[in-house]
Amino acid sequence: MTLKLYQIDAFATKVFEGNPACVMPLISWLEDDLMQKIAMENNLSETAFFVPNGEDFEIRWFTPTKEVDLCGHATLASAYVLFEFLDHDREEIVFHSNSGALRVTRENDLIIMDFPSEAPVTCKTPSTIIEAFGIEPVEVLKSVDYIVVFEDGIDLRAIKPDFEALKRLDLRGVCITTSNDQYDFVSRFFAPNYGVDEDSVTGSAYTQLVPYWAKRRGKDKLFSKQVSMRGGELMCELKGDRIMIAGSAVCCIVGEMRLEE
Repeated sequence: MTLKLYQIDAFATKVFEGNPACVMPLISWLEDDLMQKIAMENNLSETAFFVPNGEDFEIRWFTPTKEVDLCGHATLASAYVLFEFLDHDREEIVFHSNSGALRVTRENDLIIMDFPSEAPVTCKTPSTIIEAFGIEPVEVLKSVDYIVVFEDGIDLRAIKPDFEALKRLDLRGVCITTSNDQYDFVSRFFAPNYGVDEDSVTGSAYTQLVPYWAKRRGKDKLFSKQVSMRGGELMCELKGDRIMIAGSAVCCIVGEMRLEE
């Protein structure tokens, strides 16, 4: 069996920026165990698989160690593959997922994703978070992940987390965030329990970050940057119970994976 694969740098305007995802279009689903092995072999934060479903598509995402219910950058990468390589000629792509229907459109060089809002709620600060970052946060919230808010203007890039401590937390991951003079907010994201110590640009985290920062900033349209080593910019908008997340993508690799029968 030979499978086509595309490595796409999502939330990037040139290669080696943003967050790389592997996209593997399928005719029908493979066994779960095989998809997990493929994701482990690819060794990127996410590998996306999708299959046709009428005029729409079903999509699933795997880290090197686990399947996840929602992934932003690999959805953007999958849409990019459909638009740029697979001659998708409709204005909208609909991906059906464990997080519901995800609608994706394209406007010039931007791919715009329509995701569900997952607004976080304030919670007591776990002592493990203070241990992991060595800094007392201003506020901690939780939804799918912990959202850890630090004082305005702190340099998130200088923070060196204790990943072993983060592994003791009970949610998918931890997103640290603060305000910034150039952007409405900046962030970093860590998910060591999912085989990803730090994710370069985490689209799904913005389903939680945008409701928080929209309320704090008093506006629905936000410009953000994830300040990982590779970095990536996102344009976001809160629309009721939906989050619009927009970014660019570029192709880095086109190839084949050969699986022995």
